[in-house]
Amino acid sequence: MPYLVLGGAQIAVGAAAIFARYALTGAGPLAVSASRLAIAAVLLLVFAAFMRSRPQHRPTRRENVILAAAGVALALHFAGWVWSLEYTTVAISTLLVATTPIWTALYDALVRKRGLSPPAMAGFVGGGVGAIMVVGFDAASPPISGHQWLGVALALLGSFAIGAYLLLVREVRSALDTRAIVTRTYSWAALALIFASAIARQPPPAIGATAAWGGILAMALISQLLGHTAINASLRWFTPSAISFAALLEPVFAAALALALFHEALPPLALIGGLILLTSIAFVLREERLGDWAI
Repeated sequence: MPYLVLGGAQIAVGAAAIFARYALTGAGPLAVSASRLAIAAVLLLVFAAFMRSRPQHRPTRRENVILAAAGVALALHFAGWVWSLEYTTVAISTLLVATTPIWTALYDALVRKRGLSPPAMAGFVGGGVGAIMVVGFDAASPPISGHQWLGVALALLGSFAIGAYLLLVREVRSALDTRAIVTRTYSWAALALIFASAIARQPPPAIGATAAWGGILAMALISQLLGHTAINASLRWFTPSAISFAALLEPVFAAALALALFHEALPPLALIGGLILLTSIAFVLREERLGDWAI
Protein backbone atom coordinates (compact mmCIF):
# COMPACT_ATOMS: atom_id res chain seq x y z
CA MET A 1 0.00 0.00 0.00
CA PRO A 2 2.71 2.63 0.79
CA TYR A 3 4.29 2.12 -2.64
CA LEU A 4 0.93 2.21 -4.44
CA VAL A 5 0.04 5.47 -2.70
CA LEU A 6 3.39 7.04 -3.53
CA GLY A 7 3.45 5.80 -7.14
CA GLY A 8 -0.09 7.00 -7.85
CA ALA A 9 0.74 10.35 -6.30
CA GLN A 10 3.69 10.85 -8.65
CA ILE A 11 1.58 10.09 -11.73
CA ALA A 12 -1.09 12.59 -10.61
CA VAL A 13 1.50 15.25 -9.85
CA GLY A 14 3.44 14.54 -13.04
CA ALA A 15 0.40 15.50 -15.13
CA ALA A 16 0.21 18.90 -13.41
CA ALA A 17 2.58 20.56 -15.89
CA ILE A 18 0.24 19.64 -18.74
CA PHE A 19 -2.79 20.94 -16.85
CA ALA A 20 -0.86 24.14 -16.02
CA ARG A 21 -0.12 24.83 -19.69
CA TYR A 22 -3.85 24.87 -20.41
CA ALA A 23 -4.54 26.96 -17.30
CA LEU A 24 -1.97 29.57 -18.36
CA THR A 25 -3.92 30.25 -21.57
CA GLY A 26 -6.43 32.27 -19.52
CA ALA A 27 -4.56 33.75 -16.54
CA GLY A 28 -1.15 34.64 -15.13
CA PRO A 29 0.94 32.11 -13.17
CA LEU A 30 0.19 33.59 -9.74
CA ALA A 31 -3.54 33.61 -10.45
CA VAL A 32 -3.40 30.04 -11.75
CA SER A 33 -1.52 28.87 -8.65
CA ALA A 34 -3.84 30.79 -6.33
CA SER A 35 -6.97 29.40 -8.01
CA ARG A 36 -5.64 25.85 -7.85
CA LEU A 37 -4.83 26.01 -4.16
CA ALA A 38 -7.95 28.00 -3.24
CA ILE A 39 -10.20 25.33 -4.75
CA ALA A 40 -8.32 22.56 -2.95
CA ALA A 41 -8.30 24.46 0.36
CA VAL A 42 -12.04 25.28 0.23
CA LEU A 43 -12.94 21.64 -0.43
CA LEU A 44 -10.75 20.51 2.47
CA LEU A 45 -12.19 23.17 4.82
CA VAL A 46 -15.75 22.13 3.93
CA PHE A 47 -14.84 18.51 4.58
CA ALA A 48 -13.22 19.48 7.88
CA ALA A 49 -16.41 21.31 8.94
CA PHE A 50 -18.39 18.09 8.58
CA MET A 51 -15.78 16.12 10.52
CA ARG A 52 -15.68 18.36 13.60
CA SER A 53 -17.61 15.87 15.69
CA ARG A 54 -14.56 13.61 15.76
CA PRO A 55 -11.99 14.36 18.48
CA GLN A 56 -8.76 15.71 17.02
CA HIS A 57 -5.40 16.80 18.29
CA ARG A 58 -5.32 20.60 18.29
CA PRO A 59 -2.01 21.87 16.89
CA THR A 60 0.21 23.66 19.36
CA ARG A 61 1.44 27.19 18.72
CA ARG A 62 4.76 25.81 17.46
CA GLU A 63 3.01 23.39 15.12
CA ASN A 64 0.80 26.17 13.74
CA VAL A 65 3.87 28.30 13.03
CA ILE A 66 5.54 25.38 11.24
CA LEU A 67 2.41 24.72 9.19
CA ALA A 68 2.15 28.39 8.23
CA ALA A 69 5.80 28.40 7.13
CA ALA A 70 5.20 25.19 5.17
CA GLY A 71 2.21 26.84 3.48
CA VAL A 72 4.34 29.80 2.40
CA ALA A 73 7.00 27.39 1.08
CA LEU A 74 4.29 25.55 -0.85
CA ALA A 75 3.08 28.85 -2.31
CA LEU A 76 6.63 29.65 -3.46
CA HIS A 77 6.91 26.20 -5.01
CA PHE A 78 3.77 26.56 -7.11
CA ALA A 79 4.41 30.19 -8.04
CA GLY A 80 7.95 29.47 -9.20
CA TRP A 81 7.16 26.23 -10.99
CA VAL A 82 4.00 27.37 -12.79
CA TRP A 83 5.66 30.64 -13.80
CA SER A 84 8.66 28.75 -15.20
CA LEU A 85 6.35 26.97 -17.67
CA GLU A 86 5.88 30.24 -19.53
CA TYR A 87 9.61 30.65 -20.18
CA THR A 88 10.87 27.10 -20.58
CA THR A 89 9.64 23.71 -21.74
CA VAL A 90 7.72 21.19 -19.67
CA ALA A 91 10.67 18.79 -19.77
CA ILE A 92 13.20 21.32 -18.46
CA SER A 93 10.85 22.69 -15.81
CA THR A 94 9.92 19.30 -14.38
CA LEU A 95 13.50 18.00 -14.57
CA LEU A 96 14.80 20.97 -12.58
CA VAL A 97 12.01 20.77 -10.03
CA ALA A 98 12.97 17.11 -9.57
CA THR A 99 16.37 18.20 -8.21
CA THR A 100 14.81 18.57 -4.74
CA PRO A 101 16.79 15.59 -3.32
CA ILE A 102 20.06 17.42 -4.00
CA TRP A 103 18.93 20.38 -1.89
CA THR A 104 17.56 18.20 0.93
CA ALA A 105 20.87 16.30 0.95
CA LEU A 106 22.74 19.61 1.14
CA TYR A 107 20.52 20.60 4.06
CA ASP A 108 21.39 17.36 5.85
CA ALA A 109 25.09 17.91 5.16
CA LEU A 110 25.24 21.58 6.19
CA VAL A 111 22.63 21.78 8.96
CA ARG A 112 22.48 18.26 10.35
CA LYS A 113 26.24 17.80 9.83
CA ARG A 114 25.89 14.58 7.89
CA GLY A 115 28.95 13.79 5.81
CA LEU A 116 28.66 13.22 2.08
CA SER A 117 30.12 10.00 0.72
CA PRO A 118 32.16 9.98 -2.51
CA PRO A 119 29.19 8.56 -4.51
CA ALA A 120 26.96 11.33 -3.19
CA MET A 121 29.54 13.96 -4.09
CA ALA A 122 29.80 12.43 -7.56
CA GLY A 123 26.03 12.64 -7.76
CA PHE A 124 26.19 16.38 -7.06
CA VAL A 125 28.77 16.91 -9.81
CA GLY A 126 26.85 14.73 -12.26
CA GLY A 127 23.63 16.55 -11.44
CA GLY A 128 25.25 19.86 -12.26
CA VAL A 129 26.62 18.55 -15.57
CA GLY A 130 23.27 17.01 -16.49
CA ALA A 131 21.34 20.19 -15.66
CA ILE A 132 23.71 22.29 -17.79
CA MET A 133 23.30 19.88 -20.71
CA VAL A 134 19.51 19.90 -20.45
CA VAL A 135 19.33 23.69 -20.38
CA GLY A 136 22.11 24.31 -22.87
CA PHE A 137 21.06 21.87 -25.59
CA ASP A 138 17.28 22.16 -25.42
CA ALA A 139 15.94 23.73 -28.63
CA ALA A 140 12.18 23.45 -28.10
CA SER A 141 10.31 26.76 -28.07
CA PRO A 142 8.42 27.64 -24.86
CA PRO A 143 5.26 29.82 -24.89
CA ILE A 144 7.38 32.95 -24.26
CA SER A 145 10.81 32.67 -25.86
CA GLY A 146 13.95 34.63 -25.03
CA HIS A 147 13.82 34.22 -21.26
CA GLN A 148 15.04 30.65 -20.81
CA TRP A 149 17.31 31.40 -17.86
CA LEU A 150 14.49 33.13 -16.00
CA GLY A 151 12.47 29.95 -16.50
CA VAL A 152 15.38 27.90 -15.17
CA ALA A 153 15.69 30.13 -12.09
CA LEU A 154 11.94 29.92 -11.39
CA ALA A 155 11.97 26.12 -11.73
CA LEU A 156 14.89 25.89 -9.29
CA LEU A 157 12.99 28.15 -6.88
CA GLY A 158 10.14 25.65 -7.07
CA SER A 159 12.59 22.85 -6.30
CA PHE A 160 14.08 24.62 -3.27
CA ALA A 161 10.65 25.51 -1.93
CA ILE A 162 9.11 22.03 -2.11
CA GLY A 163 12.19 20.65 -0.35
CA ALA A 164 11.65 23.17 2.45
CA TYR A 165 7.97 22.21 2.58
CA LEU A 166 8.72 18.51 3.00
CA LEU A 167 11.31 19.17 5.70
CA LEU A 168 8.90 21.42 7.62
CA VAL A 169 6.01 18.97 7.38
CA ARG A 170 8.25 16.21 8.68
CA GLU A 171 8.51 18.15 11.95
CA VAL A 172 4.76 17.77 12.65
CA ARG A 173 4.10 14.47 10.90
CA SER A 174 4.07 12.41 14.11
CA ALA A 175 1.61 14.73 15.90
CA LEU A 176 -0.91 15.52 13.15
CA ASP A 177 -2.73 13.44 10.56
CA THR A 178 -2.51 14.08 6.84
CA ARG A 179 -5.86 15.87 6.57
CA ALA A 180 -4.96 18.33 9.32
CA ILE A 181 -1.62 19.07 7.70
CA VAL A 182 -2.82 19.59 4.14
CA THR A 183 -5.90 21.57 5.18
CA ARG A 184 -3.72 24.10 6.99
CA THR A 185 -0.80 24.21 4.57
CA TYR A 186 -3.03 24.44 1.47
CA SER A 187 -5.03 27.22 3.14
CA TRP A 188 -1.93 29.22 4.05
CA ALA A 189 -0.51 28.70 0.55
CA ALA A 190 -3.78 29.81 -1.05
CA LEU A 191 -3.91 32.98 1.08
CA ALA A 192 -0.28 33.82 0.25
CA LEU A 193 -0.88 33.34 -3.48
CA ILE A 194 -4.15 35.28 -3.50
CA PHE A 195 -2.32 38.18 -1.85
CA ALA A 196 0.57 37.89 -4.34
CA SER A 197 -1.72 37.73 -7.38
CA ALA A 198 -3.63 40.80 -6.14
CA ILE A 199 -0.37 42.73 -5.76
CA ALA A 200 0.73 41.60 -9.24
CA ARG A 201 -2.74 42.41 -10.66
CA GLN A 202 -3.25 38.92 -12.03
CA PRO A 203 -7.00 38.14 -11.97
CA PRO A 204 -8.35 34.60 -12.31
CA PRO A 205 -9.47 33.42 -15.76
CA ALA A 206 -12.69 34.76 -17.25
CA ILE A 207 -15.78 32.64 -16.66
CA GLY A 208 -15.87 31.60 -20.31
CA ALA A 209 -12.23 30.48 -20.42
CA THR A 210 -13.06 26.78 -20.59
CA ALA A 211 -9.56 25.48 -21.27
CA ALA A 212 -8.03 27.57 -18.47
CA TRP A 213 -10.61 26.57 -15.87
CA GLY A 214 -10.40 22.94 -17.00
CA GLY A 215 -6.65 23.05 -16.40
CA ILE A 216 -7.07 24.69 -12.99
CA LEU A 217 -9.75 22.21 -11.89
CA ALA A 218 -7.62 19.28 -13.03
CA MET A 219 -4.63 20.69 -11.12
CA ALA A 220 -6.75 21.21 -7.99
CA LEU A 221 -8.65 17.92 -7.98
CA ILE A 222 -6.18 15.48 -9.53
CA SER A 223 -2.70 16.88 -8.95
CA GLN A 224 -3.37 18.72 -5.69
CA LEU A 225 -6.05 16.87 -3.73
CA LEU A 226 -5.12 13.41 -4.97
CA GLY A 227 -1.41 13.76 -5.80
CA HIS A 228 0.00 16.13 -3.19
CA THR A 229 -2.26 14.83 -0.44
CA ALA A 230 -1.02 11.32 -1.14
CA ILE A 231 2.57 12.61 -1.02
CA ASN A 232 1.85 14.10 2.40
CA ALA A 233 0.35 10.80 3.50
CA SER A 234 3.50 9.04 2.27
CA LEU A 235 5.55 10.95 4.85
CA ARG A 236 4.10 8.47 7.33
CA TRP A 237 6.24 5.76 5.70
CA PHE A 238 9.08 7.55 3.87
CA THR A 239 11.55 10.40 4.46
CA PRO A 240 11.43 13.56 2.30
CA SER A 241 14.44 12.26 0.35
CA ALA A 242 12.75 8.92 -0.32
CA ILE A 243 9.67 10.71 -1.61
CA SER A 244 11.88 12.88 -3.78
CA PHE A 245 13.40 9.67 -5.20
CA ALA A 246 9.94 8.58 -6.34
CA ALA A 247 9.50 12.04 -7.89
CA LEU A 248 12.02 10.98 -10.55
CA LEU A 249 8.98 9.49 -12.29
CA GLU A 250 7.36 12.92 -12.68
CA PRO A 251 9.62 14.48 -15.33
CA VAL A 252 9.59 11.29 -17.41
CA PHE A 253 5.79 11.19 -17.39
CA ALA A 254 5.46 14.96 -17.97
CA ALA A 255 7.98 14.96 -20.84
CA ALA A 256 6.16 12.10 -22.56
CA LEU A 257 2.84 13.96 -22.32
CA ALA A 258 4.44 17.22 -23.52
CA LEU A 259 5.88 15.41 -26.54
CA ALA A 260 2.48 13.93 -27.40
CA LEU A 261 0.40 17.07 -26.80
CA PHE A 262 2.72 20.03 -27.44
CA HIS A 263 5.42 18.41 -29.64
CA GLU A 264 8.13 19.48 -27.14
CA ALA A 265 10.91 17.02 -27.88
CA LEU A 266 14.31 17.10 -26.19
CA PRO A 267 17.30 16.92 -28.60
CA PRO A 268 19.57 13.87 -28.11
CA LEU A 269 22.22 15.76 -26.09
CA ALA A 270 19.60 17.37 -23.85
CA LEU A 271 17.98 13.97 -23.40
CA ILE A 272 21.34 12.50 -22.36
CA GLY A 273 21.74 15.39 -19.93
CA GLY A 274 18.32 14.61 -18.47
CA LEU A 275 19.29 10.97 -17.97
CA ILE A 276 22.56 12.04 -16.30
CA LEU A 277 20.62 14.40 -14.03
CA LEU A 278 18.09 11.76 -12.98
CA THR A 279 20.84 9.16 -12.47
CA SER A 280 22.81 11.61 -10.35
CA ILE A 281 19.78 12.30 -8.18
CA ALA A 282 19.32 8.56 -7.76
CA PHE A 283 22.97 8.30 -6.62
CA VAL A 284 22.41 11.01 -4.03
CA LEU A 285 19.30 9.30 -2.73
CA ARG A 286 20.98 5.90 -2.69
CA GLU A 287 23.45 7.24 -0.16
CA GLU A 288 20.66 7.88 2.34
CA ARG A 289 21.44 5.95 5.50
CA LEU A 290 19.32 2.82 5.81
CA GLY A 291 17.89 4.02 9.10
CA ASP A 292 16.58 7.21 7.51
CA TRP A 293 14.26 5.51 5.04
CA ALA A 294 11.35 5.04 7.40
CA ILE A 295 9.76 7.43 9.86
